Amino acid sequence: MKIVALFPATFDPVTNGHVGIAERATRLFDHLIVGVYVHPDGRIKTTLFDAEERIGLVEAAMAHLPNVTVKRFGGLAVNFARTEGAQVLVRGLRVADDFEYERQMAMMNRHLAPELESVLLVTQPDHVYVSATRVREVAMLGGDVSCLVPPAVAKALAEKAALSAEVATP
Repeated sequence: MKIVALFPATFDPVTNGHVGIAERATRLFDHLIVGVYVHPDGRIKTTLFDAEERIGLVEAAMAHLPNVTVKRFGGLAVNFARTEGAQVLVRGLRVADDFEYERQMAMMNRHLAPELESVLLVTQPDHVYVSATRVREVAMLGGDVSCLVPPAVAKALAEKAALSAEVATP
């Protein structure tokens, strides 16, 4: 039986930590779907990169992984997993606070879709402090994040920061 896993996130932007989790998941499962969550009308969360930009950046970051497909989704991850035939939800853990959040999410997902398993992968030590939020903040303030994100993401962040600086300059 082919085991399909779903790695759902907003990926705003995709970081080397995300890529590391995906690489490890591809060794555990036959196929990995990286689900790029698209917030309906930005009601839940405003993103720096729009949906198409995020999907393109994730595709570039995951291009070296032959058993990965990148897809957009909205709504509940468990519903998307069912639609895609996934049996497993993959999530990454960086710090203790992530564990508690992901434990609660796994319990809710178990309630909603008891047939799905949640697998929590601990990130590599050099990615523990890396979050998409911190990467965005540092990049938009002109900091160098090139060692924290894939090359295409570093370039896209630099372009966004430059545009932002142009708008802010009177």
